Amino acid sequence: MRPRSWLPERIVGERIVLRRHEPENLGAFLRWYANPEVTRLTRYQAGPMRRDDIERFFAARVLGPDTLALGVHVRETGRLVGSCAFSQLDADNGSALYHITIGEPDAWGHGYGTEATDLMLEHAFDHLGLHRISLTVFAYNERAIASYRKSGFAHEGTLRQAIWRDGRYWDEVQMGILADEWREARDRRRAAGGSAVLAGVPDGPGG
Repeated sequence: MRPRSWLPERIVGERIVLRRHEPENLGAFLRWYANPEVTRLTRYQAGPMRRDDIERFFAARVLGPDTLALGVHVRETGRLVGSCAFSQLDADNGSALYHITIGEPDAWGHGYGTEATDLMLEHAFDHLGLHRISLTVFAYNERAIASYRKSGFAHEGTLRQAIWRDGRYWDEVQMGILADEWREARDRRRAAGGSAVLAGVPDGPGG
């Protein structure tokens, strides 16, 4: 891994820009994680987060030194609509865990989450020199699973009936992608005359 490029100032895509979070972004997190529709797809605990829990999460997992967290901004307007991050960096084995939340409901279905994921994978594999990225997602978050598959993630395992929602137990899906798999998929898209970034997949808050 190349640690000097671990946390870039920004990553520019076709329709979005990923930027380092700033303290004033806390207001957006307070709004997102107080929304039951968002937290249903992103949290293990039922219901919205309390303000003090969101503040601690923001300080440790968004601005903290051990996570690569970037805000998802609409390129045309600069609006902050979500956040994506790598955590659990394992430099010895070249791996990290991926997270993404598109927190503004009116930004769902525009492909912003898929493009953010593709940009983060490019950063992980081409700039950080990582070998593997993994994630987990709740089985009922079908739009997010479809988006991850379009970005090249493969199903690797299932934690059966791991989460209680809506009066029943649901599986938690484990997915992963390797550097060689991502590069092969990117080269196929380029050879076919398409963009290296896959966008336009309906996406929700993410995982």
